Amino acid sequence: MTTLHVIAHSPFGDERLSSCLRLLGADDALLLCGDATYALNPGSEPLRALQAAALDGRLFALAEDLEGRALTSTLAQPVDYPAFIELTLHFDKVNSWL
Repeated sequence: MTTLHVIAHSPFGDERLSSCLRLLGADDALLLCGDATYALNPGSEPLRALQAAALDGRLFALAEDLEGRALTSTLAQPVDYPAFIELTLHFDKVNSWL
């Protein structure tokens, strides 16, 4: 069963991102939104963790949140809200890390 994991909290305040990365299955994907997009800050430990997870084609970030935080990324594919909805339909489950 495939899962889209959604994280919205800053990776600098707790362990949600690292816990999520430990549980990701080979066919699961991760969407960063809100303050979780700060994980894409160049040179940061969260970015190194995302790179080590080898999520090629399975890492997404909400474009509006990237823009609002003046972030860019070659690692995460930016998605708008309609694409976010499409992602939720592509996976069997959606798990929001509250």
